[in-house]
Amino acid sequence: MNRIMTIAAASLAASPAFAATGPFFSLSNTDFVVTLGFIVFIAVLLYYKVPTLLMGLLDKRAEGIRSELDEAKALREEAQALLASYERRQREVQEQADRIIAHAKEEAVLAGEQAKADLEKSIARRMAAAEDQIASAQASAVKDVRDRAIAVAIEAARDVVAKQMTAKDAAKSIDDAIAEVGQKLH
Repeated sequence: MNRIMTIAAASLAASPAFAATGPFFSLSNTDFVVTLGFIVFIAVLLYYKVPTLLMGLLDKRAEGIRSELDEAKALREEAQALLASYERRQREVQEQADRIIAHAKEEAVLAGEQAKADLEKSIARRMAAAEDQIASAQASAVKDVRDRAIAVAIEAARDVVAKQMTAKDAAKSIDDAIAEVGQKLH
């Protein structure tokens, strides 16, 4: 309150009213009327406690700003805690992903080794089957060659016997064959 009075007194002392000519305290002097109006205005403001109201409004606004700052600080701390939680979660998920990748690599190596062993077994079975087929084909070829050789030998023997045999020898050979068949059948 003293501060306001000091401000009012300083503004009156420095007013241009003292520079005017003629009697200052006259209603015909506009400077006096303006000064008087200003003093009345200040008195009305002081009477209705406008400075106190303004100070109260400013205090309320300062309190509101302070509460908003406190709320912002609390929100910031909450956000930092949430960020730390998410970072911790992200590290845990990354570690889990690394473990999964390592496990998958191990399984891939084991699966590769198993596939290699299975392939070797399959190749060994196919080789054995191929060798069996080769041996069978070889035996079949040998049998075919023998059968053909026997057929050729029989043909050659027939030709030789037919050229060397006479009708009498042929009849005797037929009679011997019939007798032999007869003995075997009875």
